[in-house]
Amino acid sequence: MWALRDVRLPSGEVVDVVVDGERIAHLGPGAARGVAEAEDGAGKLLLPAFVDGHVHLDKVLIRDELREHDGTLAGAIEAIHERKRRYTVDDVSTRARSVIEASVLLGTTRLRSHVDVDTIGGLTPLEGVLAAAAECADIAEVRTIAFPQEGLLRDPGSYQLMEAAIEAGADVVGGMPHWEVDEAAQRAHVRLCFDLAERFDRDLDMHVDETDDGGVRTLEMVADEALRRSYLGRVVAGHVCSLAAAPHDYAERVIDKCLRAGISIAANPLTNLVLQGRQDRGLVRRGVTRVGELRAAGVNVLFGQDCVKDGFYPFGRGSMLEVALISAHATHLTSHSDLAFALKAVTEAPARAWRLTDYGLSVGARADLQLLPAPTWEEALRLQPLPEKVWFKGRLVAQNSVRSKLHRAN
Repeated sequence: MWALRDVRLPSGEVVDVVVDGERIAHLGPGAARGVAEAEDGAGKLLLPAFVDGHVHLDKVLIRDELREHDGTLAGAIEAIHERKRRYTVDDVSTRARSVIEASVLLGTTRLRSHVDVDTIGGLTPLEGVLAAAAECADIAEVRTIAFPQEGLLRDPGSYQLMEAAIEAGADVVGGMPHWEVDEAAQRAHVRLCFDLAERFDRDLDMHVDETDDGGVRTLEMVADEALRRSYLGRVVAGHVCSLAAAPHDYAERVIDKCLRAGISIAANPLTNLVLQGRQDRGLVRRGVTRVGELRAAGVNVLFGQDCVKDGFYPFGRGSMLEVALISAHATHLTSHSDLAFALKAVTEAPARAWRLTDYGLSVGARADLQLLPAPTWEEALRLQPLPEKVWFKGRLVAQNSVRSKLHRAN
């Protein structure tokens, strides 16, 4: 048993936190009295460790090996094909492990990764990420999503690979219905994904409508299918960029369906700020989904890192604090309540999308924690400090220190 004394919660309350094994045992003023192993938190900010609910660990760190392209989603997918054909399990595992480790150093201990499952790379991306997840199991929890990025109908053989991926250990069924060639194929893609999820009792996490075209509307197909099958609270829809370009009446209708179906929305502003709006002139769209309207309606909205130096996005370093900051810029989050929402979008919201029951700063929760040298969440978001310490399942797994010195003229 050990404790942190005098740490500041996001609410501003100063408390002690007592950890017993993997769990928070006590939390409150004076809770650390009598605990022999107690560390002074000195009023620093204690947060739950971040959750990255949308990342692609199989693709990370390949940017320098790709040909240049037009900066669009289609251009990036095409540029990655050649590199994907050369993937090996060791190659994918080494790159994924590097980003998992970097993420832990920056305060993230849970990651949910899409991994490409298609006839180009086969199951190699999944095998590589599963290997990295096993290698990093002492510092982080990594879950995998079988992701048919090339489509199911337009890539014959991928459905059988999806079945094999689930049997090999993928935790979640992915999808990308808008990538099919027509509406009939899109609807078939959605049905096939739900069939897989029901058969293997898996949640769904699908890339949906990652385009500027407001006429692309597979989000409603996904919501309708979830409602029809009563697959409630078990679906995440990622990106949904076209919702921002669609007419307001459609957006209002489909947002209501998402709420009734318990669908979480994984907005990924960092990547979509870069990918979308490429054909716009003058007033260039941000390419981000309707975060404000979704939030106002009560839909669960999370922010993800999505990409780390791959064909889609040349930046990224596994920092969910950075994700929250850039997402706040992209989605007009500036008031106190807005900034509190930004914190939830990288903590409670992805935990809810994962259907976690043991997350957060409460008695009984798993002790995945981080201590930041900042007095408040808003200052941490502004200043972007490294966490001084990070704990996973109650064990210290990362430490950071920065020393700065200003030299003035005599």
